[in-house]
Amino acid sequence: MGFIPQVWRLFRLRSAHEISLPFTAFFIAGIGFWLSYGISMGLASLIIWNAITFALGWAMLYAKLRYGR
Repeated sequence: MGFIPQVWRLFRLRSAHEISLPFTAFFIAGIGFWLSYGISMGLASLIIWNAITFALGWAMLYAKLRYGR
């Protein structure tokens, strides 16, 4: 949930120059692994929160690719 303000700011200002593309890519990969683990173990709380964070990570990546300068 900590990325909601960041993602909101990226789309509001339409600027993503301060976001690192490698960080965002590795972040999405890491959260994807946690999401896979949660699914394989059937842990609902891990699945829910990592799915939300995974979606926010993709939103950050989209903003970086669209608005990054």
